[in-house]
Amino acid sequence: MHSTTMMDDGKTQAFVQDEDRPQSNALIERYNALLESRRVQWTTYHRLERELGRGGQGTVYLSARRGADGFNQPVAMKVFSPERFASGASYKKAMERIAHVASRVAMIQHDNLLDVQDFVDRNQIRIMVMEWIDGCDLRQLMNSDRLELVRERADPKCWEYIDSVIATFGPEQTRFKAGVAVAVVRDCLAALGALHREEIVHGDIKPANIMLKRTGNAKLIDMGSAFELDNPPPNRACTPAYAGPEVLEGASCTAQADLASLGYVLIEMLSGQPCFPADMNFRELLEAKRRLPHQLPELLPPEVACNNHLVNLCKRFVSADPARRFPSAEAAELLEDGAAQFHRQLVFGDLASEYEHDIRVWLEEVCRIDFDPPLEGDSTGWKRPTGE
Repeated sequence: MHSTTMMDDGKTQAFVQDEDRPQSNALIERYNALLESRRVQWTTYHRLERELGRGGQGTVYLSARRGADGFNQPVAMKVFSPERFASGASYKKAMERIAHVASRVAMIQHDNLLDVQDFVDRNQIRIMVMEWIDGCDLRQLMNSDRLELVRERADPKCWEYIDSVIATFGPEQTRFKAGVAVAVVRDCLAALGALHREEIVHGDIKPANIMLKRTGNAKLIDMGSAFELDNPPPNRACTPAYAGPEVLEGASCTAQADLASLGYVLIEMLSGQPCFPADMNFRELLEAKRRLPHQLPELLPPEVACNNHLVNLCKRFVSADPARRFPSAEAAELLEDGAAQFHRQLVFGDLASEYEHDIRVWLEEVCRIDFDPPLEGDSTGWKRPTGE
């Protein structure tokens, strides 16, 4: 029988029966030697259990990190592909830059930023080890087929709550209710504020790079495109539909470009449809981005378009001129015309909700569904890692 008691000096002391006491001091000697050496190394084993996503930079897998005595920890591992690089030297140089930025991101330790845990070399192929997030990304939640399955399988009262308070069917995809959409954006603004204070630009804000955890909060993920403002990469990667117009024109990518990208995501959540048709060429897309602020009253549903504060918030996010956007992520959150004020407006009108709770309710219903095979456009089967 074991018991533990807290001693006066703050240390925890365990008491064991006499027969459980070690018969030699060998283990104690090894313990003391380890502490004295000030150096520890071991081999970590991973198994790539399931592909979570695939993009231009490489492939992300769910992995089980295996430790001693049966310990298993789920982690996400991004394996960077060398395919788009002209040589091994250019791949190595790019990986060094990514590793440097990732190490700075790892030091930030913000609740709304992905936790970067390691950056390793395996036979000259680089792998970024990150926390595994129990939840799903916005792109998956925007899939209206998934929402239809939730409607079919959820308790009727639960579905009524989801449909009226959290998310409903839009013209092309799931449409987020305004309070929930702004709550997600505010979490992203907190993450961007932490990055931008360190002079780091995310560089690829889009629905697939925003995860909603089952705890109810949002996290920015995929730091592979992030860079330091004073040391931008010679060749930047972006997703054109979510990149600021100045980025498409080849101008410098700044914190305001991240805000524009987040604005496109906000509008897409509110409208239930992409901001831009997928078949647009470069010139058409650039022109559409310049026209978007003037088209919001037609693009947004009536219940959103009638709210001047929310429409103006969207306009300021996606202004074609970076100088007319919010000067910072903190400003987009805290200024009188910012995101926090919209939630205060809902509070004053007795229309506010507990948004983290609402997101938890939604994700609990979504995660009950075992997609096997996955829905079209998904790369995950929605199964938790077994660690076996």
